[in-house]
Amino acid sequence: MPTYLKRTFGDRVFSAITGSFFVIFTLMCAFPIYYLFINTISDNALVTAGQINLFPQGIHFDNYIALLNVSDLFNATKISIYRTVIGTSTMVLSSALVGYLVTQNKMLGRKYVYRFIIITMYFNAGLIPWYLNIMMLGLTNNFWGYIIPSLVQPFNIILVKTYIESLPKELEESAFIDGAGYFTVFSSIILPLCKPILATIAVFGAVGHWNAFIDSMILMQDTPSLHTLQHKLWIYLDTSSNLGNLMQGGSVDEAAIEAALSIRVLRITVAMVTIIPILMVYPFMQRYFQKGLMLGAVKG
Repeated sequence: MPTYLKRTFGDRVFSAITGSFFVIFTLMCAFPIYYLFINTISDNALVTAGQINLFPQGIHFDNYIALLNVSDLFNATKISIYRTVIGTSTMVLSSALVGYLVTQNKMLGRKYVYRFIIITMYFNAGLIPWYLNIMMLGLTNNFWGYIIPSLVQPFNIILVKTYIESLPKELEESAFIDGAGYFTVFSSIILPLCKPILATIAVFGAVGHWNAFIDSMILMQDTPSLHTLQHKLWIYLDTSSNLGNLMQGGSVDEAAIEAALSIRVLRITVAMVTIIPILMVYPFMQRYFQKGLMLGAVKG
């Protein structure tokens, strides 16, 4: 081995310390998910008593089967899936299109449009004006209230714009010389080359849509059929907390205590179910995610 490649004692110590740190950090990140899972498959009485810590006991899968009997949970799951798929797809497409347009020097007012988009990252009117605006657009108690407000995401547009600017200009110029229009160039050349950055913002969008529940709670108050899965989880969490407080005060009967216990277990199970889709999606996007985030890094 060449001298310049030999590792010194200090190098080995540093590698051991950093390796140990990242192993511990990884375990710290993974443990909450593992803890949730073992509590969903363990004996419910032991879970309620807080006796499940590192290993499952009394393993069963009845809690997952019981979710099928929750009347409104299937519909909430369906709404969350529709919202995530449609919302992410339209957001990626609109971000790609706007990101491409603001790279074209021939676009009228290109710099002003781009700066206006950037300003919205730092300044907004607040929750109440946002709600009034959504209400005047007729998007309350409407499924499209999940989709339309999230179409334009300034940070994603910046990433796409920066990525497109890193592509060779000769590709577009040669296509224009051959008679292609802007739409043809965008759909046939730009979009295929932007797969890494589009996969990156797709992960951002999918996680955001899947985990969101504030807009469901605010905008869909009169339409329970449009509540998302995360919103239902919040309802179960709130119900469990309220019953738990009542139990501590000794003001509920045995039937209410049983209901509270079942809601607690249901809450943990639903939380685990909401995590699984994101855990399944990320490994397939990882190879694009890393490359796209680096190449599309914000540089002004």
